[in-house]
Amino acid sequence: MTGPAIARSLGMARSTVGLVLRRLGLGKLKHLEPKPTVIRYERSQPGEMIHLDIKKLGRFEVAGHRATGDRQAGRSRHVGWDFLHVCVDDASRLAYTEILPSEGQHDTTAFLQRALAWLDRHGVSVQRVMTDNGSAYRSKLFARVLSQAGMRHIRTRPYTPRTNGKAERFIQTSLREWAYARPYLTSAQRTQAIGPWTDAYNLSRPHAGIGGLAPWQRVNNLLGNDI
Repeated sequence: MTGPAIARSLGMARSTVGLVLRRLGLGKLKHLEPKPTVIRYERSQPGEMIHLDIKKLGRFEVAGHRATGDRQAGRSRHVGWDFLHVCVDDASRLAYTEILPSEGQHDTTAFLQRALAWLDRHGVSVQRVMTDNGSAYRSKLFARVLSQAGMRHIRTRPYTPRTNGKAERFIQTSLREWAYARPYLTSAQRTQAIGPWTDAYNLSRPHAGIGGLAPWQRVNNLLGNDI
């Protein structure tokens, strides 16, 4: 029951009922809903499943106050967007990234093809691809490339981004440790930094989810190679 309904049923003032509900942490209906169970899973071998996702970032041509220390500094206006495309291997957390000019089907599908080729060069053969329900991932072009490669496409449940949690977590990490880690003078400078950051993520950054190993170490361990 809502607060007003409770007040009407008990013959009490709505403000009194609202105060009590807030005190009990029940002031919003969403607080009455049980939290969904966190289901954690991990594929056993690299390539069994990869996760794709896209993050939209604003471009800028003028350094903001974080870089200049001057809150009166000029601001870039209407200079467009950068799109961070990410691919993360479920078992090893090995990641491939690109900054592209759009999230359309052509850029998204081309990214998939380059990511698959990159993984293949590192001995990872992909079987399944998980994405959200974005229009590019639902396009006939994207589906055709997956079909030609003999890969299964798995889509997340609508409005449940946690289903694609490894890609979501990687994006959060990249924003914290790359995109917002230091004051870039331009978005082009930020773009230049994503490659070295991704290399460090793969080769040397310890990952808590895989026992403190770096993703490249996990790839070698799971594929039975020497590190």
